[in-house]
Amino acid sequence: MSVRRPLLTAVAAGILLCAMWFVPSANATSEQSTDQQQSAAADQENSAGLALAETGAGVDTTPYLIAGTAFLCVGAAFVAHSRRGASAL
Repeated sequence: MSVRRPLLTAVAAGILLCAMWFVPSANATSEQSTDQQQSAAADQENSAGLALAETGAGVDTTPYLIAGTAFLCVGAAFVAHSRRGASAL
């Protein structure tokens, strides 16, 4: 039983590192394109007056809800498993 605990920890850490691989970095665009976008947005704002941003109502959030629920269930299972293992000692 005590051999499984480090293995589960290593597997959980590996899964977390693999998941972090897909998180985009904050510097995904070059500074030049960012400056161009900001100046274009400022020009558009000045010519059209102030306008609200689009909310993106057409975005399908179902995959995010399913994945979030799955991660929540996996985390709850890890907590339940660790508590069950701690009470057996």
